[in-house]
Amino acid sequence: MKPTIKDIAAETGFSIATVSRVLAEKRGSYSDKTRDRVLKVAKELGYRKNTLAMELVKKKTDVIAVIVNVTPTNFSNGIIDGIQERATALGQQVIILYAGNRNHALQHQAIITALERSVSGILLMAIEPDKDDLRLLTEARTPFCFVSVNLADERIKSVSSDNYQAAYQATEYLIAHGHRRIGLVGIDQYHTGSQRRSGYQAALKDNHIQGKASWIQMGDYSYQAGQAAFKPYQQMAVTGVVAASDMTAAGLQKAAQINGLELPMALSVVSIDGTLICDIATPALTSITQDFTRIGIESVNCLVGENATQLVPVTLTERDSVMKYVE
Repeated sequence: MKPTIKDIAAETGFSIATVSRVLAEKRGSYSDKTRDRVLKVAKELGYRKNTLAMELVKKKTDVIAVIVNVTPTNFSNGIIDGIQERATALGQQVIILYAGNRNHALQHQAIITALERSVSGILLMAIEPDKDDLRLLTEARTPFCFVSVNLADERIKSVSSDNYQAAYQATEYLIAHGHRRIGLVGIDQYHTGSQRRSGYQAALKDNHIQGKASWIQMGDYSYQAGQAAFKPYQQMAVTGVVAASDMTAAGLQKAAQINGLELPMALSVVSIDGTLICDIATPALTSITQDFTRIGIESVNCLVGENATQLVPVTLTERDSVMKYVE
C-alpha cells in the first residue's frame, strides 16, 4: 500500500496538518528542523505525490474543494449550483469530495485529501465536525467554511438557513390553521436538528400549547423516516406535522395514503426545504423554502473573505397540504 501523509505523521509525531504544510511547501508555518524531519521520513517511506496533486499545488489559488455529507434528501444540488456560479465568477474551479452520510472516517479522510491537494479553500456541506476535524482544519491554515450547518460558534465560519426560524414559522402556520397536536418528524441530534427542535418548541410555547416529547419523531431527513412516523402519529391523534425535509414529508404522506387517509383533511403537513418534491407530491406540499442557491453563493463569499450573510432567511410557500382544523 502506498504511504500517505497520515503514515508520515504517525512516524514523525507531527500532526497531519503540519506534515501537509511541509509537503505543500507552505513556508513560515514550521521550522527548518520540522521540515527536514518530515522530508526525511517521507523519503524513507517512499512517499510520492501524484502528478495531479502536483498540478493542483501549482494552481492552489484556483481550486475550491467542496466536501459533501450525503444526507438522504435532495437539498444539495441547489447549493452546489450556487457554489459553482460564484466560484466561476471569481475564476475558481470546484472539486467535490464524498464524505458518506455521517461517516466520520470518510469525512476526516476527505479533509485530508483536500489539504493534500493544497486547495485555496474548503467548503464543508452538511458536515458535523468532531474535534479532530476542527483541529486539522484550523492547523492547516487553509480557509474553510461550513455550509448548510450553523455551528453556533462565532470563531467558525458557516453559512446556513435560519433553522430555528424555519421550524418556528412552520409550526406557527399550522397553529394559525387551528392545529394543536403538532408533530415534528425526521430531525437528528446534530446542530440542524437541534435548532429546528428549538424553533418548534418555542412556537408551541409562545402559543400556550403544552407539547409532548412523543410528538417529536427523530430520523435522518429521509423518506423512510416519514413513513415510520405515520403509525405513531395516528395513535397520538396528531393533526399537523412539521417535516424536517421534503423527502420526509413525502414519506409521511405516502404512508397516510396507503392507510386510507384523505389528505390534507385527515393530516396537514408543512415541509422544510421547498424543492421540486413539493410540487410533485400529492397534495403539493406547503413548505418553508430555503434559498439553496444563495446559500451556495454566500458560502463562497464567506470563504474568500467577502461580506456574506451567515443566516439566509427562509420563506413560506403555500401549496395544498394544509387544511383548517376544527375540533
